[in-house]
Amino acid sequence: MDNILEPLITNVAILFLMILPGVVLKKCRLVGNDFGKGLSNLVLYIAQPALILYAYIAFEGTFASIWKNALWVLLLSILAHALFAVVALSLFKTAEDGRRRMLRFATVFSNAAFMGIPLIKEVLGAEATIYATIYNITFNFFLWSLGVYFCTARRDEDGDGIPDGEHKIKPKISPLRVICHPVNIASAIGIILLASGAGAALRDVYVVYNSIEKLSNLVAPLSMVVIGLRLASLSFRGSFSDKQLYIFLSLRHFILPALIIGFLWLFKVTGLPLGDTVNMVVLLLAATPAATSATMFAEKYDCDTAYISRMVLISTMLSVASMPLLVMLMNVVL
Repeated sequence: MDNILEPLITNVAILFLMILPGVVLKKCRLVGNDFGKGLSNLVLYIAQPALILYAYIAFEGTFASIWKNALWVLLLSILAHALFAVVALSLFKTAEDGRRRMLRFATVFSNAAFMGIPLIKEVLGAEATIYATIYNITFNFFLWSLGVYFCTARRDEDGDGIPDGEHKIKPKISPLRVICHPVNIASAIGIILLASGAGAALRDVYVVYNSIEKLSNLVAPLSMVVIGLRLASLSFRGSFSDKQLYIFLSLRHFILPALIIGFLWLFKVTGLPLGDTVNMVVLLLAATPAATSATMFAEKYDCDTAYISRMVLISTMLSVASMPLLVMLMNVVL
């Protein structure tokens, strides 16, 4: 997919520039401290489900034509998150406790939802966006299980002889929370609409279809504005002298996505080529910067919120260069 490189670079750059309004709003004191939280809720509970529903309604194919690719994306998303988790658990052992937890969290979890889904919609279209929603089902499962574990696993400070030097505060993981995540609910509804043919009927209802489309267009700009609001509140003094940060950036932006390319190459040489769309969706979602939800989890579980916020923002800025480079690498390898 050589023709994807230019629109990818363009759209990543556009997303990056969308951070600036948030910076201006915060620096000029035009919004209050709770404004970013309100925007995040708007994206999570309204705009992002609308984006997912729009992908299923706008897709003019049939469920039978995509279910095999969707299954491959699901399997590859499980493989990616499991691989990233193994790597994360083996590293950052010498980091300060709160930072160690968030370094591991950000290594595993990319911004596959807030940045990945709208980016794929613009670059690859409706069918690829459906696959992106499937990837995010796995993301949400790992987020509310392994992600909670990362945030609650603390060092053994009591000297009770735990071999690995860590113990868990029993995380409150609810299967219902995973199932009822807005992304998962919207994906389930979308699959039903596509499989039943009701999605095609909704395309003919102008008011409904266009309302969903316009709401879906809010995801990218509002997500980036939220990042800009956080950027304006942070100091980056001393951030670039942190060795752990460079390890994290190398993993999240280059090493781990390159491993995914390696697995995709193995599928190709063993006679199981997955197709350009599946390959590109999995790579792009695995290569997006650190998840913005890391900041929310840091606040919820008393981790180093300022540290992870800086990491997310630096990671987002680096993605402008790293994602096109990874696509170039995949075009060479595959």
